[in-house]
Amino acid sequence: MQINTSKLIGYSLQATDGEIGKVETFYFNDDTWTIRYIVVKTGSWLSGRKVLISPEAVLKDSWEPESLPVNLTKEQVSSSPDIDTDKPVSRQQEAELFTHYPWKNYWGGGFYAGGISGITYPASTIDNTILNEPETNDKPSGEDQHLRSTDKVAGYNIHATDGDIGHVNDFIMDDQTWQLLFFVVDTHNWFGGKKVLIPVSDIKEVQWDNSKVVIDITMDAVKSSKLFDESEFVHMESNKL
Repeated sequence: MQINTSKLIGYSLQATDGEIGKVETFYFNDDTWTIRYIVVKTGSWLSGRKVLISPEAVLKDSWEPESLPVNLTKEQVSSSPDIDTDKPVSRQQEAELFTHYPWKNYWGGGFYAGGISGITYPASTIDNTILNEPETNDKPSGEDQHLRSTDKVAGYNIHATDGDIGHVNDFIMDDQTWQLLFFVVDTHNWFGGKKVLIPVSDIKEVQWDNSKVVIDITMDAVKSSKLFDESEFVHMESNKL
């Protein structure tokens, strides 16, 4: 099933022995458009610390309204590597996570490595020379160049082949694969405030320094895109996995 990621914000993550905390945002990999981590803000039991949980831990067949059960204990989470989620995550920090938890690393043939089987990506969505940050970026050596926060990308301007057309409002993902499939684009000043769905396959490049997503279609094509109907995506509770 497909769901808009914003509707998962605030969901509780339930360990096998109690609540871990609330979903705050997601980190996705910008060369495969796959969510790699759920950023969870813990409650008072862990002093509000934010932790990274891989979607691999989510029990897909047991989702409940406002709740995501995971196959972890609270002790596993409390003893996990302390990573400052307000700063870019380094590959070394990720490696520490994959040592602590029973997860396969995704960059070495593990969980959703390189994309989802059966989905073919246009070269523009996987070409590191396009989606990687410029060599002049200010990230220190060792930081993952491809992990992006959904709440940071929300608000990016959308630039069609012939002009600006709106901004990123939300994301649509597949709740089985955690693959981002569409951007929800708010055309507020350009198209009467309607929201449309733009497939990630239409993305030509992302200008991270300029907070801009360049798509390889015209403004008229955007106007003809499928309209975003929230009711199609939010009723997870009535569609148990």
